[in-house]
Amino acid sequence: MIVVISLLNAALYQMPLFAFAVNDLVQLGYGGLLTLATLFVVVAFVTALALASAALASQHLIKPLCILGAMLNAAALYFMQSYGVLLDKTMMGNVLNTDVAEAATLWHPKLALYLLILGLGPSLLLARVQIRPTRRPRLFGFAGVVFAIGLGWVYAASSTWLWIDKHGRSIGGLILPWSYTINLARYQTSKWAASRQAELLPDASFKSDEKTVVVLVIGESARKRNFSLYGYPRQTNPILSTSGAIPLADTQACATYTTEALLCILSHDDPSVRLAGAVELLPSYLQRHGIDVIWRSNNWGEPPLKVGTYERANDLARSCTGSSCFGDEVLLSGLEQRIRDSTARKVFVVLHQGGSHGPAYNTKAPPSFEHFKPVCDSVELSRCSRQSLINAYDNSILFTDHVVGRAIQLLKKMEGVPTTLLYISDHGESLGEHGLYLHGTPMALAPDVQKEIPFLVWISDGFAHRHRIDASTLRNRVAHSQDQVFHSVMGAFDMRSRVYRPQRDIYAPCSGDVCDR
Repeated sequence: MIVVISLLNAALYQMPLFAFAVNDLVQLGYGGLLTLATLFVVVAFVTALALASAALASQHLIKPLCILGAMLNAAALYFMQSYGVLLDKTMMGNVLNTDVAEAATLWHPKLALYLLILGLGPSLLLARVQIRPTRRPRLFGFAGVVFAIGLGWVYAASSTWLWIDKHGRSIGGLILPWSYTINLARYQTSKWAASRQAELLPDASFKSDEKTVVVLVIGESARKRNFSLYGYPRQTNPILSTSGAIPLADTQACATYTTEALLCILSHDDPSVRLAGAVELLPSYLQRHGIDVIWRSNNWGEPPLKVGTYERANDLARSCTGSSCFGDEVLLSGLEQRIRDSTARKVFVVLHQGGSHGPAYNTKAPPSFEHFKPVCDSVELSRCSRQSLINAYDNSILFTDHVVGRAIQLLKKMEGVPTTLLYISDHGESLGEHGLYLHGTPMALAPDVQKEIPFLVWISDGFAHRHRIDASTLRNRVAHSQDQVFHSVMGAFDMRSRVYRPQRDIYAPCSGDVCDR
């Protein structure tokens, strides 16, 4: 039975894997066919060994594990074929950090067909199979034979391993069920490491006690290419283009999924030590030093934080009235009064948007912002025309322009108080380029549209005078990154400690690589 199940798994659920191999192995001569055969054998070999190991623990595990695997494989196969995603560690983080409301937008009748034909069908057949008890010595012998055959094939087909090694990162996210099981374990291990007690950063001091308000808007899935502020021919930023918002050049995301990108934005150090060290993040650091931190969220994937006020969009919606309560705009509900009521000399506001998260782009903006038509109204993006998909996405950017523009207008009302706003997206988005949709592609393989992001800054006249900086200075700097946010916010509050790096502070008056702070 184990052999049959292993062969069926290799034959039924590996279409994306074999399609990837066929597309890359253009000339399917003997070498190409041998590579395809090797992939088939490896998948069946690994599955058989895993099932034999489970049977050694308890033969009663075989049937429920296979039924669960069939259902999960069917669902995974639907998303892989519909959106061109890889089920790597990054994507499993996205899956675990998707809330119920966002998951509901992914539903499509075609998913039910996959679950019915490739999930429930094989499961019913498996349920009818009678498993005969097998003695452990025979199971050990079977595992040994499988291992020997698999090893023998690998040795005989050693010429194929150069191609497999070269594409290991891609094919590791395509093999079912091992792509999601192994990468789920990898993600949870990383998350556990990050959840350890955060190491406190060095104590800080303030050069000035002047009242200051800083707003950080964290966008979602916004790609630089679709912002008219960066030269996009469509007018997707009509408000920001006239409000004094400054587009910063050449900004790259450090990751293509929200949880890792948030760590890049909120931590002081480089990505290689973030998860390893579990260091105190910006909002917690500011709150510990007496700054009033207000975090408002219409998203998920946020790390553990210690802030004065944390509010979810659905909680804000309960007290929101009028026509300004849709989606991300609810994050502004009552915000002006909340800032004015604060007794702290320094106030830091974070607005974590739902932004342009797909696939239901048409739901990210109210009907009044459906400027570009027709729009794709399906979550099966490959079935939409490319233009209707772009239209729906651009409408979501247009609504983001409105929300961020309103936040700037709110700050403009605070006369006599130095204020600034930063807007930065967590990552970009694929809209069908190269057959990819959404985001989460491993950084080494991700297209530029998933990595190039908008980074906008607005400064009040009082803030510009206080920090001796102007729009032209900001506009002319190049090569920005998400880890500049931490040091720039510290600079905005005139906050200093051993971790502050003026070279990463966009507000620091600079000449070349030298910053006078």
